[in-house]
Amino acid sequence: MSTPVHNPADALLLIAPSCPHCQSVLHALSDLVKSGDIGRLEVVNIAVHPETAQEVGTRSVPWMRIGNYELNGSYSTGELKSWAEKAATGAPAGEYIRELLEQQQLDQAIAYIEEYPDSLPQLLDMMQDEEDSLSVKFGLGAIFEALAGSDLLKTLVPELGKLATHDKANLRGDAAYYLGLSSAPEAARWLKPLLDDPQDDVREIAAEALDMLGQP
Repeated sequence: MSTPVHNPADALLLIAPSCPHCQSVLHALSDLVKSGDIGRLEVVNIAVHPETAQEVGTRSVPWMRIGNYELNGSYSTGELKSWAEKAATGAPAGEYIRELLEQQQLDQAIAYIEEYPDSLPQLLDMMQDEEDSLSVKFGLGAIFEALAGSDLLKTLVPELGKLATHDKANLRGDAAYYLGLSSAPEAARWLKPLLDDPQDDVREIAAEALDMLGQP
């Protein structure tokens, strides 16, 4: 029997009679309740209560919420135990956002960031992780584009400005693009030096970003 985690998170599981993976996920979560890794498990059959699926915004099952983490699809007992531990200990939100992007659940990643804005700086750390998959890299770009012009993205301008001076050209280019998306006038102070960047593509991105800010 595993050692119970500190302050175990509660879980909500949505299932349906025709779901091929729901039984295995239900069994796994039940085992985690028995072991103390999850404090309480609520199970809802959406064939009986379709309004619950509407409330959480899902059309597919198995869908589960463990603490603040929402997961969709088939997961093993070990994977669910890991997420239960992360939910209980407050693991970095970047791990959860990365999981969502790996599963191509972009809308859910954006919704999570909007609900928990303190998780936004995690995107900057993810930008610098060269080992992330293409799904994560493309997903990060899509998140920044979805946040274009928002107050959330404006809060990242100083940190993006620092990345605009990075020694790696790809990070300077990404930072320049996201600074343009911010619509923050102060972003220009970091973009203008990039007009003299040694890399052609970085100079081009910086010029386009300044155009986006209305400063050609």
